[in-house]
Amino acid sequence: MLMKTASQSLTEQLSARFAERIRSRLLAPGARLPSVRLCAEQQGVSASTVVAAYDQLLAQGLVVARKNRGFFVRDASLNAVLAQAPRVPAATKNIAAEKMDAAAGGPSGAWSTASWMATRQAPVDATALIRGMFHKVSNKPQPGMGVFPSDWLETTFMPAAVRKVTSVSALRDFSLQYGEPMGDSGLRRALSQKLSALNVHAAPEQIITSVGATHALDIVSRTLLRAGDCVMVEEPGWAVEFARLDALGMRILAVPRRADGPDLEVMAQYCEIHQPKLFVSVSVFHNPTGYCLTPGSAHRVLQLAMQHDFHIVEDDTYSHLAPEHATRLCALDGLQRTIYVSGFAKILAPGWRVGFMAAPPDLVERLLDTKLLATLTTPALLEKALAWCIDQGQLRRHAERIRTRLDGARARSVKLALAHGCTFAAEPAGLFGWVDTGVDTDALSQRMLDEGYLIAPGGLFHAVRKPGTLMRINFATTQEAAFWKVFARLRDAVK
Repeated sequence: MLMKTASQSLTEQLSARFAERIRSRLLAPGARLPSVRLCAEQQGVSASTVVAAYDQLLAQGLVVARKNRGFFVRDASLNAVLAQAPRVPAATKNIAAEKMDAAAGGPSGAWSTASWMATRQAPVDATALIRGMFHKVSNKPQPGMGVFPSDWLETTFMPAAVRKVTSVSALRDFSLQYGEPMGDSGLRRALSQKLSALNVHAAPEQIITSVGATHALDIVSRTLLRAGDCVMVEEPGWAVEFARLDALGMRILAVPRRADGPDLEVMAQYCEIHQPKLFVSVSVFHNPTGYCLTPGSAHRVLQLAMQHDFHIVEDDTYSHLAPEHATRLCALDGLQRTIYVSGFAKILAPGWRVGFMAAPPDLVERLLDTKLLATLTTPALLEKALAWCIDQGQLRRHAERIRTRLDGARARSVKLALAHGCTFAAEPAGLFGWVDTGVDTDALSQRMLDEGYLIAPGGLFHAVRKPGTLMRINFATTQEAAFWKVFARLRDAVK
């Protein structure tokens, strides 16, 4: 709720709030701003204050006005459309049209307030979630984030690891030259041993390091695919993966994700009709559902890959939170048609940006060429420090502490969610909960932003965005009653 201050009027505060969201992409280009009436109700101000604030946004060039439609975040494609439309002075006729629009509840007044609001609320997108990691919405815990709070990741051994590898002699040996193209040999040996505990047997020569797991996924895509190729991706799925593949020009084939694994019938149909080149899967603690692959489903997926000649990239980003015996496609396949991808940003050092892939021997050189063209090599210093953390057993003990802490947070979050009228669409497991709120979470997301909370609407996890009542929560950041009280109040308001 806005509060008048001596230094800033309500109009200036409201204008600044929208301007900040637009610049940080929390309001996406082309998104529609709330109607004057709806915005006034949400912010607890008069309609004239909203009109004045929107006028300021128009003057700053952050939004455009469309006759009888309202206000939209400016973007290039929208400008092209507007250039062909009749122009109306922004400060006069469009403002008046917006006032009449607000009074009617929408153009012609034919829609209900709830449905009209849903069309006007700008959904939080994948880019907004990523930006939220770097530009905090507020100092409150953020339920939509896909990472642990920074205080969970604090350790004493990481500074020791850096000191260990930055002695005078060590710096002289590797700081004045590029690192090994495939990545630090010591780290690759440590990763080979670590993978063997998961029954994924990869020699150090099959492992290539990357600048985080997302970079590893990008290397695989750029090596195996060309624009227009078909890629099967689990749905719901990781929002960034949909956005990344779309930006590369791939045809995304959404495969419904079930509790036991991907929908095999849908996969088989895709294989017959589209001849996909790749299947992207999160077998263990799937994001956002928390599902884990079963052995029976895994065997059938591998049979389809052999029969229809496609590769599988298995994103095991949450391996540090999962039991070693969990079913993994790469373990069953022996890295023949599968490529294993993981990293350490979730559990240890997001800023170090160390990821890796383990691949079939016949793909290693091609993957390495792609890496070299993009980054040449990866930071040897941080890779050596990470190898020390693994070899000394520090990473294993740290992960055990995180898992114990997460178990407690999950239990508290689940209890609070249920107490505030939510249900779980999937059995709570891992870092994320897949929660049914009972209301349109795209509409809810903008109201939650006003209270300093960034949530992850369920529509974000689909290849083609569609409104729905689901949202993904981070158990580590939703274990406090304060969030759920705000959530319940705003959910009831959206209803």
